[in-house]
Amino acid sequence: MSEHTIKATGRSDEGKGASRRLRHAAQIPAIVYGGGSEPKSIQLEHEHIWLASQNEWFYSSILDLDIDGKVEQVLLRDMQRHPYRQLIMHLDFQRISANQALRAPVQLHFVNEETSPAGKASDVVVMKELTQVEVSCLPKDLPEFIEVDLGELTVDQIIHLSGLKLPKGVEIPQLKLGKEHDVAVVVARQGRVEAESSDADSADVPAAKVEKDAE
Repeated sequence: MSEHTIKATGRSDEGKGASRRLRHAAQIPAIVYGGGSEPKSIQLEHEHIWLASQNEWFYSSILDLDIDGKVEQVLLRDMQRHPYRQLIMHLDFQRISANQALRAPVQLHFVNEETSPAGKASDVVVMKELTQVEVSCLPKDLPEFIEVDLGELTVDQIIHLSGLKLPKGVEIPQLKLGKEHDVAVVVARQGRVEAESSDADSADVPAAKVEKDAE
């Protein structure tokens, strides 16, 4: 059993009209699919799900979906939100198998930046190029987040995907595609130097070209 339980109710009425009626009743239409079983339409209480959606675990943890007393382990795969109202319109959940590896996005937590050599330098900008990464693992090994320790980060250092410390049993499928996919996660650059470089580039543009561009 996971640490997070979401209660739901099965439903038989479908279509736009049914979904509209559910939303007016403060319910969210949703679907559960996969796992060798037929897709099942469900509904959930909006207030409960809205509160859950404010937590990181809702998006990257295995959830115990309790449908009329029967519990299935699932992952949230899609969430449709209203364009401007605080309203969740629809949810997709995927059933998981305990013995089958899954892929899921996991959030990155950056720690100790302030105490690092790069973080202490006033002229250095620490850029987080990624905030989450897709991992592959068995359901029991899925981490809620991956911690990235920046305590030793120095000026001009780059931390790549391959430099992340992964929990046991967790892999990053992207790294199997070749070195060019080992992208940067964190980059520490001297901000003032970059600004001076940009100013210098602008100063090197010939006056005639500037006038031409202005035309």
